[in-house]
Amino acid sequence: MIIGFLAVLSASVAAGMRIALPLLVILVLYSEPLLENLPWLRWLPPQVLISIFAIWALFELFGSKKLLGQRILQVVQLFFSPLAGLILSMTAAQVLEVEFEPFWLIGVIGALIAFVFNLILTGWFFRLRGLPIWWSFTEDILCVVLVLFAFRSPQQGGVLAMMLLWLAVRSSTEWKRYYDEGRSPQRSELADDIDDMNEQGNGEGV
Repeated sequence: MIIGFLAVLSASVAAGMRIALPLLVILVLYSEPLLENLPWLRWLPPQVLISIFAIWALFELFGSKKLLGQRILQVVQLFFSPLAGLILSMTAAQVLEVEFEPFWLIGVIGALIAFVFNLILTGWFFRLRGLPIWWSFTEDILCVVLVLFAFRSPQQGGVLAMMLLWLAVRSSTEWKRYYDEGRSPQRSELADDIDDMNEQGNGEGV
């Protein structure tokens, strides 16, 4: 049960970084259990699905290195990362034969983890006005490592995913603190200006 949870955690964090790349990796390695969680796409031949995800993954790999591509990916990933997290987490649970009822709750947990992780990354994207290129390469590597660990070494993948989640949550609190500190002086100056105007108005009235 614990190993299954670690696998779900690892797969969900991978989905929070990229969408098509982890799905492509699992489609190549575990096509049958993955397609069971994609009933609306089972009518397509596996070769067609691989081609679709490969094109999307290439855009993620190359588009994430440019500011415009990052903007497009942030919007797309914000909406579709929960779906990728749901699919990958349920597929990992099926491959590892996790016994949990109701089974769909695993997908919901995976979707929430992927969404929260991607939401934090989106916040950093807007704060920094673009993610540095070294982080884009790091995301690509971590995404592949996490999704492979989820199916082949869930203990290591789960520990790595928990570390990344801890860093993400901690960085989000720091981002909020810096934002509040950056905004508070502006509010104070505005309040002082309003007070000065009120004092001048009262003096003129007297």
